[in-house]
Amino acid sequence: MIFNTHKSVRLLAVTGVALVAAACDSSNNNGGGMAGNNPPPPAAMATFEVTVTNLTNAQPLSPIAVIAHQDTFPVFEIGQPASVGLETLAEGGDNTALLAETNGLAGIGDTASGAAPIGPAGSETISVTFDETAQDLMTISVSTMLVNTNDAITGVNAVPLADMQVGDNVMLYSIAYDAGTEANTEAAAHIPGPAGGGEGFNAARDDLADRVAMHPGVVGQEDGFATSDLSGQHRFDNPVAQITIERTN
Repeated sequence: MIFNTHKSVRLLAVTGVALVAAACDSSNNNGGGMAGNNPPPPAAMATFEVTVTNLTNAQPLSPIAVIAHQDTFPVFEIGQPASVGLETLAEGGDNTALLAETNGLAGIGDTASGAAPIGPAGSETISVTFDETAQDLMTISVSTMLVNTNDAITGVNAVPLADMQVGDNVMLYSIAYDAGTEANTEAAAHIPGPAGGGEGFNAARDDLADRVAMHPGVVGQEDGFATSDLSGQHRFDNPVAQITIERTN
């Protein structure tokens, strides 16, 4: 009887060890303990490449501004006054203020700037990346200045990205718009590009329209604009740029 009692105790002890081991295995399998402290995997990202090609004869394009955003942030609206950021871009070719206007705003996925002006027949590719889960709400806007003008811009506004899969692309052609912030004097003193070398951004708005509209085009000296410092080579026909947006990731 004493031997049997000892045997029962020994079996009970072994069973207890097995239960403890099982409890540890169960904790590990359910992600408990240290395993539960592992960080979640990083969010999947979507990358879009924007390629801008200059189609003009003698109108370099200023460094490109690319903004991935929800359509609650319009870069420009036809018939509405330009923002200060767009005015700065349109008059001086500087995209810094326009990109800065997105800082701290909800619905902005990413922004990027071109590295340098794009000459006639030239092109540049710029990438933006954002959380893939936001793609259904995202659009892309592209803006740049025709620098041998007073305040001409081109670009596209809020191109939807919702249905684009990796490898998909869309090709667009953009026309020239007048920012409506500076009178089209065509005078070198007011043209920042190589045809003028003059002033860029000026906070005073002397264009009475003060609204974004389709650009009327360059007149030049040959067509009787005596005080113009532009010539026929600086004229442009629409479209002035080709813009391709491709999802690469």
